[in-house]
Amino acid sequence: MTAPAVPVRTSAVILDGDQLCLIHRRRPAGDQYSVPGGLVQDLEPIPAALARELREELDLDLHEVPQAPELRWVQDQITNRPGTTTPLRRLHLVHLVRLPPGVRPTIATTEQDAQDDTAVTWIDYREAAQFHLYPDIRPALRALPDAGHTAPPVWLEPMTDSTYQWR
Repeated sequence: MTAPAVPVRTSAVILDGDQLCLIHRRRPAGDQYSVPGGLVQDLEPIPAALARELREELDLDLHEVPQAPELRWVQDQITNRPGTTTPLRRLHLVHLVRLPPGVRPTIATTEQDAQDDTAVTWIDYREAAQFHLYPDIRPALRALPDAGHTAPPVWLEPMTDSTYQWR
């Protein structure tokens, strides 16, 4: 028996000092903040997918970042999304990217592959831990003693209908 294919979403916690880059969507049910990223294409290596997604969404070239992205958090998601009849299943791979001085001004202020003017915003990572985030990395942000902290990757609690609400 073959294992079911689970879509993988790669994303990045992008830090400029203590400031975290988030995509801010205004929804009827409330604001939602997403960590930049997207789905890995068939047979695409994870590092290439992350670089592609950050280029598409933020116009960020990871070659301008001397320190390679670090895989920090993994989160399983099985949720029911409004307007759909089957549960949404994803595996989130969340990387940490620390920007060197001078790169932040080159990052787009709106999401480049969005159909609207979805804002790219910068918020202190400690404050962002209180927001409605996708994926739900709030516990991981709360656990960071400071933005320069390094730790091995960890599994986050799964996103389910009892722990996460779509907006």
